[in-house]
Parts: sequence; C-alpha cells; structure tokens
Amino acid sequence: MASEGNKTLHKGIPSIGDAFVVIVKTEWNSGIVDELESGVIKILEEQGLSHMTIIVPGAFEIPFIIKSYQQKAAKKADAFIALGTVIRGDTPHFEYVCNAVTDGIVGLNLQLDVPTIFGILTVNTEQQAIERIGGVHGHKGEEAAITALKMIALNNSF
Repeated sequence: MASEGNKTLHKGIPSIGDAFVVIVKTEWNSGIVDELESGVIKILEEQGLSHMTIIVPGAFEIPFIIKSYQQKAAKKADAFIALGTVIRGDTPHFEYVCNAVTDGIVGLNLQLDVPTIFGILTVNTEQQAIERIGGVHGHKGEEAAITALKMIALNNSF
C-alpha cells in the first residue's frame, strides 16, 4: 500500500519571483488529468506564476513535446510539469508506457537545463487515481507544482 503522501511538502514553498511553467498533459483519462492540472494551476496562481498547458495524445508523447518546446519556443520554460494517468489493463502495454515515459522524463532532466516534474499517475485502478487527486493520498497535481517551485528555486541558486 502506498503512503498517504508527503505531509511536509507544503511547508517551505519558496518564493521564486517571476517564472514560467509549462504543463504538458495527456488526453487519455482526461477527467483525472484535468483534476491534476487544476491542482497544479491552483498552486502556480497562488504564487503568481505564469503558465501554459500543452495537450498531447498520450503519456508516451510527453518527453518529445517537452524537448521540442524548449528547443523551439521563443519563451523558454523555467520548469515543465508532465501530467498523465496510466491505468493498468490486461496487456503489457501498461509497463511499456510507464517505462518509456519514466525513462523519457529522466532523460529530459539530464539533457535540459530546467527541471521536468513527473506528475504522471501509474496506477492499477481508476479508484487509485481518484485517491491521488484530493483523496487519502493527497493531491498529486498540487505536489507536482510545489516540487516544480522548489526545483526552480534550487536550480536558480547555482
């Protein structure tokens, strides 16, 4: 069983001034992913940060779009937040997608000069996802946004 979340994450949210965060979210499981995005936006707006959202077909496509955005866009991001929900099915597809998106985001964190936050739920059931958008396991969208703020501040401190 998973823990009930990081109870101290909301403590010590840094004030980072002006920053721009790009949210990249999937179309799949949109009801859950939209709730993750709402949590991200709530925290970013409480901190007065600008943001935008890019929608991709599925989790597999997230790393490509993040890399492409940072290479091509005129307005560079200070952080990316990847949002999606991958729910286990009856085939090995779940493992392939989860492994690929995890490896892709790790690769981005090693290639880009800004952080990419892993806000992708990888769960066995829809109920487990619901528990992570404001239920017993906290709100993973809010947690992703707070992690982004902390990583921007840490990255800017170097």
